[in-house]
Amino acid sequence: MDELWQRLKQRKLVQWSVAYVAAAFALLQGVDIVAQQFGWPETLQRGITLALVLGFFVALVLAWYHGEKGEQSVSTTELLILAVLLAVGGGLMWRYAQVSAVETGTEAVEASLTVSAPVSDVSIPEKSIAVLAFADLSPQHDQDYFSDGIAEEILNALAQVKDLKVAGRTSSFSFKGKNEDLRVIGETLGVAHVLEGSVRKQGDKVRITAQLIRSKDGFHLWSETYDGDLKDVFALQERIAQSITGKLAVVLSGEQSQQLVDAGTSNPEAYALYLKATATFDKRDGEHMLDAVKQLEQAIELDPAYARAYSRLAALHAILPTYAPGRFAEREEQVRGHARHAIELDPRLAEPWAAMGLAAPLNGSGMLEARQYFEKALQLDPDDITTNFWFGLNLVRSGYKRAGVERIEHALAVDPMVPNVMRWRGVLYLRDGDLDGAEQFLKRASAAGLRLAGRELGEIAFRRGDIELAKRNWIDGSDPMLRQLPPHAKDQLATALFGGTASDRARGIAVINAYVATDPPFVPGNLALWLAQLGKGA
Repeated sequence: MDELWQRLKQRKLVQWSVAYVAAAFALLQGVDIVAQQFGWPETLQRGITLALVLGFFVALVLAWYHGEKGEQSVSTTELLILAVLLAVGGGLMWRYAQVSAVETGTEAVEASLTVSAPVSDVSIPEKSIAVLAFADLSPQHDQDYFSDGIAEEILNALAQVKDLKVAGRTSSFSFKGKNEDLRVIGETLGVAHVLEGSVRKQGDKVRITAQLIRSKDGFHLWSETYDGDLKDVFALQERIAQSITGKLAVVLSGEQSQQLVDAGTSNPEAYALYLKATATFDKRDGEHMLDAVKQLEQAIELDPAYARAYSRLAALHAILPTYAPGRFAEREEQVRGHARHAIELDPRLAEPWAAMGLAAPLNGSGMLEARQYFEKALQLDPDDITTNFWFGLNLVRSGYKRAGVERIEHALAVDPMVPNVMRWRGVLYLRDGDLDGAEQFLKRASAAGLRLAGRELGEIAFRRGDIELAKRNWIDGSDPMLRQLPPHAKDQLATALFGGTASDRARGIAVINAYVATDPPFVPGNLALWLAQLGKGA
């Protein structure tokens, strides 16, 4: 061994190794800083790291052959050592490539659950539950918002119970109307129990039926029907939540043993209006956004102390410019006013802080202010999906892509099937050049009813050479923005953007310029992007 060690030192193998590792480490630190500032794709950073790993073993071979002048001949023992070094190096590189492939290709699976990838029974805690959307059995079948709201309030109440795992709202509600096997639902959402039910509302009378089912075998643990007047709806929700926690043998303590459900108001009419507006907000139903604003304003008139109505009104105004023309001037003022009022009434709410963060101006001071708002919201509720999602977008737009992706992925970990969050994770994969990773998120968002995902699915189809599919997907996904333009515009723009000739592109630019020349009250931000893609700045 002493002789071998001396040969290693003579050939400067140790010196070369130490010097190379030190230089490579310093280089990787520099690359990490530059990549963070300029938003380099992760695939490029992995490529640099892999090249440095490969270079290490090349350096060892060079050191062995040239470390000692005139001693380039090697013995059989030395050849064996070289073979071992190359084998170890090759193994490490293969392992690194495999890990990178997993990170790149299956990160979506780690971040979210899909029906095709159920959770193993081993990982499902006994104290876990999914609250499915309650069926609307009202005579006119026009109380969907109300039945969903009842289920959501029970879900929110249970989510506050210590040691009880509750599946996210969007994931649970994604099974609505699908008549899926409860065992599949339990495996998919990773829960041992499922609560399903129905609501029948007629006039001031309401009947709520709920049943608790063990998901692994479909065994009905408990079922009950509750009848009451509309003014009793909060008491009914509370009785259901307490019954469920009792059946699950969850030990309640402190305030939890007294009350689980907190609807935020004792006025049933205000509550019903809040549920209607919330249904519009959750679905991003652009055509009814202004109706939702009026509903929340009416709810506040009925109950001026309704903090959650003020909070949701602030959140609606934060996104309203995307859906209602001419709302930019009053946006920040409206958001701040309603958010501040909500915080005064209930300091525990995270949503109003997130709304102010989203509405902050996109300039230097505004971005700093927004970050403070988002961090305050996360202090109040680290798992709030809206806060994590909006904060993630804010970070990405500010140049902190890696941190932004982490926020968005956390939102998906809490509730894997939120359509717009899935879409944005797909968009970020697309920007990194990972078409497969982007496609699986975008397809799931589209399947969940988010047409907007068609824009990026069109881009993916174009990159893969299917121009006709690209046009169809893009037109469908861009429909809300294309409504602002003349009827013929969508076909002309699709042709210009996807494989069009110089003349097609010129016609596309003319369509956009003609619209802007009318001095419209609202100009979709994507018009500037489309102009850039067509070869001209906005």
